[in-house]
Amino acid sequence: MEAPLTREEIVAWARECYEDLEFSAARKWLAQDPARKAIGFLPVYAPRELIHACGMLPVGIYGGGDQLEIIRGDAFYQSYICHLPRSVVELGQTGRLDFLSGVLFPSTCDVIRNLSGIWQLLSPELYVRYVDVPQIRDVETGGKFWRRELQTLVDDLGRVAGKTPNDAVLRQSIALYNDVRATISALYRIRCDEPWRIPTEELYLLLRAGEVVPPEEFLQRAKAYIEATASDPLPKKDRVRVIVVGAFCEQPPLGLIKTIERSGCYIVDDDLLVGNRMITQPVATDGDPLTHLANAFVEHGERTSVLYEERPEGKRTLMKERIDAAKADGIIFAAPSFCDPALLDRPMLRAGAEAEGIPCIAFQYAENTGQFQQFREQTGTFSDSIKLWGGQ
Repeated sequence: MEAPLTREEIVAWARECYEDLEFSAARKWLAQDPARKAIGFLPVYAPRELIHACGMLPVGIYGGGDQLEIIRGDAFYQSYICHLPRSVVELGQTGRLDFLSGVLFPSTCDVIRNLSGIWQLLSPELYVRYVDVPQIRDVETGGKFWRRELQTLVDDLGRVAGKTPNDAVLRQSIALYNDVRATISALYRIRCDEPWRIPTEELYLLLRAGEVVPPEEFLQRAKAYIEATASDPLPKKDRVRVIVVGAFCEQPPLGLIKTIERSGCYIVDDDLLVGNRMITQPVATDGDPLTHLANAFVEHGERTSVLYEERPEGKRTLMKERIDAAKADGIIFAAPSFCDPALLDRPMLRAGAEAEGIPCIAFQYAENTGQFQQFREQTGTFSDSIKLWGGQ
């Protein structure tokens, strides 16, 4: 019987996946069977259950971070937009994404939508689809619309894969991703309750690894990590509890996450990689699978800047709700430069938080940011002020 994996071994594996811009884990999976295929998807949300049900590997594409110098990508986009699309084009133009048989571009913003058009021009042999997620939280309107979109995706992905899944196979994939979401929720609950046990740096690396490996492998590693942290806890430190808001699409460099926590903060909630837990309740596995998947998104979708908020008060109460749920002391609004969804929402979110007396700070980053001293000073001062004066 093999010894259980240690925390260090799991984190080392996750870091290797995160740093590997050649997507070796996905390529290794494909090499095991010539008939296998992989489908990429951009942030924020894509129904990866459908990709899996078609027998293909879902692969998250989040750019090259601070590891990739942008040369060719700058020729396709102007300078006054976020860094992510240029980085993704660079990955494509340098052959790092040549193992994909298709790419899904969710309706995150105008930039991602336009990137789907550029991808069609650059890779006409691939299946490319702009995925227009519903903005109405009503099953009679948004649910029916999304059900039709999911059916189109299943049919298209089935043609790419060479086989279209039946309802039984779809239910199996939905059940698998219910397990994935439940495991991620367990990780988030533990970090919220005991943030010293699961540092956000390690959690983030584990979740990033989960974007490029089969979900079965991620589940095995994630559950082993939970067990390992129970038997190997890190020391508790005197830090304030904060939530990070605005980092749902272009991801911050790992160094920025480390900087926030090392400056005196425990991150106890965030919207990093929010697409992997966008549906907040288990999806039913009886009846029509696509209807259940569509309705789960409409009725139980995470409240985020890329989805319209129908409540009369808009998004002004969201931060108070999240602060209360996480028992946090303050909010760090961290958004990518030129991110329209995050930066357009920020004034309303911050105004609602400050009206409740919640301490807040805000800054912008780029995925290739390499200097963190200014962020360390800002978050360190924020942490100290909360310790001294709280929310006053």
